[in-house]
Amino acid sequence: MMRERLLPRLLGLLGIAAVLGAWELAGRMGSLNPVLMPRPSLVAQTLWQILASGEFLGPLGHTLLLFAVGYGLACLIGITLGLLMGASPAIYGLLEPLVELIRPLPKSALVPALFLFLGIGSTTMVTVVVLAAIFPVLINTLQGVRGIDPVLLDTARTFQCSRLRTLLSVVLPAAMPMILAGMRVGLGLGLVLVILAEMLAGESGLGYLILDLQRSFQIREMYAWIAILAAVGGSLALLFDWTDKRLVPWRGRA
Repeated sequence: MMRERLLPRLLGLLGIAAVLGAWELAGRMGSLNPVLMPRPSLVAQTLWQILASGEFLGPLGHTLLLFAVGYGLACLIGITLGLLMGASPAIYGLLEPLVELIRPLPKSALVPALFLFLGIGSTTMVTVVVLAAIFPVLINTLQGVRGIDPVLLDTARTFQCSRLRTLLSVVLPAAMPMILAGMRVGLGLGLVLVILAEMLAGESGLGYLILDLQRSFQIREMYAWIAILAAVGGSLALLFDWTDKRLVPWRGRA
């Protein structure tokens, strides 16, 4: 069992190592422009200097704070609206046209409009993250509520559970696998949009710094910060997997 779990991870690490190895070899052979595509070994040296100096903490903290606030609000609003829309036909009929109107729009296209109404600052960036992450959570919550086994609801009625207790004690746990699937999608979208917002209107954070380094032609430093961003994304994904397995352990056993 342990071997079956470790084998895909080892293959993934080997794939990353193969790409980096091919990049390093091509750089040493002169096949790549050393200014635009520095070798991974040189980027690693710069990355180590950034980590050793601790200068990554400020930009990283700024980005993670914006992301955490926006993603948390998106999950809270998305789950609440999804539960209400799934449980009440009246609320579904009221909100469904608005959701379907906004949901297909690329959220990056809304950034200029948000700048006009909210100005340039943290409020706009948090709003961008909320808009990016809320719809996967909302739609998956709605589908999870609609896909609940009717026997569970009939059992709650038999025990004369109130509507609120049924919603929180029966519907929410039963829909949790679908909700977490939507939260996983929203996690990636929220991280992408917070970086984009920082690039467009930020004065700090990973997105702002990466774009500023590219404009000043500090290419090694730019790649080093991109590596930090990749590590952040991977760490968030692993943390989400760990949380997922503990919130819905029966899914793993199934």
